[in-house]
Amino acid sequence: MAANATGAANSTLKFLEDKWDDAVAQTLDAPELLRYRSNLLGSDLRITNFGGGNTSSKLSEVDPVSGDVVQVLWVKGSGGDLGSIKRSGFATLYLDRLLALEKQYKGVSEEDAMVALYPLVTFNNNPTAASIDTPLHGFLPFPHVDHLHPDWGIALAASANGKQKMDEFNAEFGHKLAWLPWQRPGFELGMMLRKIVEETPGCDGVVLGGHGLFTWGNTQRESYLNTITIIDQIGQFIERHGLREGHKVFGGAKHQAHADRAKIAGEVMPSLRGAVSRKQRWIGSFTDAPNVLEFVNSENAEKLAHLGTSCPDHFIRTKIRPMFLKWNPAGDPKEIPALIEQALETYRAEYAEYYTRHALPDSPKQRDASPTVVLLPGVGMFTFGKNKAEARLTGEFYINAIGVMQGAGALGGGVKCEDIPQAGPAASADQFTVFDNYVALPPSEAFRIEYWALEEAKIRRQPPEKQLSRRVALIVGGGSGIGHQTALIAAERGAHVMIADRDLAGAEKVAAECAAIAGKEAVGFTGIDITKRDTIKAALEATVQKFGGIDILVNTAAIFPSTPSGVIDDSLWATTLEINVTANWKLADEASAFFKKQGLDASVVLTSSANAVVAKRGSEAYDVSKAALSHLVRELAVGMAPLVRVNGVSPATVVKGSTMFPRDRVKASLAKYKIPFEESASDDELRDALAQFYAQRTLTHVPIDPRDNAEAIMFLAGPQARVTTGHIIPVDGGLVEAYLR
Repeated sequence: MAANATGAANSTLKFLEDKWDDAVAQTLDAPELLRYRSNLLGSDLRITNFGGGNTSSKLSEVDPVSGDVVQVLWVKGSGGDLGSIKRSGFATLYLDRLLALEKQYKGVSEEDAMVALYPLVTFNNNPTAASIDTPLHGFLPFPHVDHLHPDWGIALAASANGKQKMDEFNAEFGHKLAWLPWQRPGFELGMMLRKIVEETPGCDGVVLGGHGLFTWGNTQRESYLNTITIIDQIGQFIERHGLREGHKVFGGAKHQAHADRAKIAGEVMPSLRGAVSRKQRWIGSFTDAPNVLEFVNSENAEKLAHLGTSCPDHFIRTKIRPMFLKWNPAGDPKEIPALIEQALETYRAEYAEYYTRHALPDSPKQRDASPTVVLLPGVGMFTFGKNKAEARLTGEFYINAIGVMQGAGALGGGVKCEDIPQAGPAASADQFTVFDNYVALPPSEAFRIEYWALEEAKIRRQPPEKQLSRRVALIVGGGSGIGHQTALIAAERGAHVMIADRDLAGAEKVAAECAAIAGKEAVGFTGIDITKRDTIKAALEATVQKFGGIDILVNTAAIFPSTPSGVIDDSLWATTLEINVTANWKLADEASAFFKKQGLDASVVLTSSANAVVAKRGSEAYDVSKAALSHLVRELAVGMAPLVRVNGVSPATVVKGSTMFPRDRVKASLAKYKIPFEESASDDELRDALAQFYAQRTLTHVPIDPRDNAEAIMFLAGPQARVTTGHIIPVDGGLVEAYLR
């Protein structure tokens, strides 16, 4: 029986909330109760980080082969997240057969081979892969087990005086937690857990040195309550230590937060993203959260950051350590780009040395040596990932690491430890480094996690990236027509998409459609008036702020001038050229500054028209503007080379979805061409009739759809046209009048 169950039930929570609802729980069967418990634990990042930790239950099931009732271990499957896990996310294994695998275990050197045996003991042909933590749950003799990575728990586990403080915690709160030195997850750690529980009468939890926390219970409810209670009480214990007289968090403040840090971050991000993306492109995220600023501005930040993280779940995303930029916030922000280059050279050299020192002949090849976390005093933290969600999560994980270091420092109290309690069979005391009572995982052990064959296999199981993955597309005029379809295709092909339009409501609507394809974190929207440089720059800055940079710029916004009299006066002529020509120049000119900061290849696609080469009566302003735009494409291609490719599309008349064809203009055109129509016809019916008329003037007799143009735009914008620049693709159905001559 789990110790202190009654005490836990009577305890007062100070930080966490007991979210258990008996009314809900009573409606659930045993596996759903496990799912419910897991979701509750995963709903609070103070309890465990995204994708971290695991839960299990040992349940009675009917064997589909023998018909006998057997014990089955239900345990979170590999790669799952507790907060969102479903019933199908749990692996199921015959408990007796899992435990029997101990006979096949030949020691830590053969640890990985055990994972290949898990399918042989899978219950009911469950396709969900069991994780490396499976034996940790199987060997513990409790019906329901939680293994979590709360910051408070890891702070205790990563303290130089952690075992001593654990004993004090036990005495203060009436617990019997046991301590285990660092050991990589697997069969060895599972057997170590079983042994320490057997040797500790009344044991109600285990602290894994440098790793995390194990708790349990006889019922789902008891396990949940024991877990949140112990975590909350460790939080209370650490808080009390942090309030001691004379304690300075991270050694006290060295710098002050810069008043213009948001502006500085926006100016730095393109340069930083470009620098870390030289091997492969990354999506960026930024935060200046108070706990981040407290850390980056502190006296001890640089030393603590260089030590690296402790919990394996942290550094798999954050790498062994972040990159720290040695900038004094009292200085000039223009110094930062040079500091980035210096710091990156050092970081990559250290990472290469780390790999070379610890790699074995069968280790996976060295991965990208660029940092995923960059700390800038006075400003905050930049993080990177293959998509926005991963970039954000990387930041959250390092904030967890900051919390761990803060907690360990609070527990220090100037007490010098005689030994390193994390040291054990896996790593001797001399391999650990201690600073401000915080114990970092030895680089050799960090490498064994980061380059673990099982982690490499998990990476390889991920679906292949899409054509435009890791790229950021700003679609100007994306709220309707061709821009709308271009945004959808960009999202379908994996791009992160920012939709800009004068019609903010239209941009928001299209953003919602794109989010349904790519996920809400991969999409944004913003207002823009392309005649005004300040709004152009604001849209570019919004894109950088959300995604870290910009790789593709598309503009489909334009006007077709018309008046009831058919007369285009000087003012409307000037407005047409301003929007259709000069605004494109302004857009490219403003974007050029961002492209130069990044130093990454990029592409621009502008929208011309078949009218650029077809002389007609009554559309002179529009036709001349598009002819100028076509040549602007060529001029920009020359001026922005070799970094940026600039191309264009030249559509014939696109009626469907175009804001340039309001009902009155469509009716006027139908009347002009003597095409009969009913006043009661809908807007779409009138547009279809006009589009069919225009189609008959082409060789294909097919109406030009906005998506036809969007396909051409995204071809030019993407890697399939990597050596095409200064080119304009006709999308006109074969309009003979538009043939160049």
